[in-house]
Amino acid sequence: MDERFNKEFEQLALPLLDPLYNFACWLSGNPDEARDLVQETFVKALKAFASFQAGTNFRAWMFRILRNTFLTSRTGLERRNTSQQDEDGYDEAVVSYETPELAIMRQADTELVQVSIARLSPIFQEVLLLADIEEMKYQEVAETLAIPIGTVMSRLARARKQVREHIVDALGKKS
Repeated sequence: MDERFNKEFEQLALPLLDPLYNFACWLSGNPDEARDLVQETFVKALKAFASFQAGTNFRAWMFRILRNTFLTSRTGLERRNTSQQDEDGYDEAVVSYETPELAIMRQADTELVQVSIARLSPIFQEVLLLADIEEMKYQEVAETLAIPIGTVMSRLARARKQVREHIVDALGKKS
């Protein structure tokens, strides 16, 4: 591989490192496994970069490689429920000017949404994460998951409804 080829891949791929890692964390439920998935994704993508068609959606291509890598892994085959990685200790490192009460309310809201997303079945979870968290367009999601755009819209609507119902139900039980 020549240097120009590697530079082009690097320019396209490096901005996707964090979004790919976040998606891998949601899929695998394990930060270490997510790092391995992202690393394997980059290796596979670099090897296959010569077959990438310029003008097509590189982002969707990378997310598809990551998803396929996950699905062929032991964890992906088991399709176990996912949970968001633990971020204890990071809150203290961030300077914040909000009151402790407001910070607790925000954290509770975030945790409730994360729990609601984690309760979704994988087919709904993937669509919701790609569309709403990674802010992909419906067409990108369809390309990434290799499903029709109508299926993306249907699954996304159902996923949002299930998350909303879980949140309303959880808040109703607290009152």
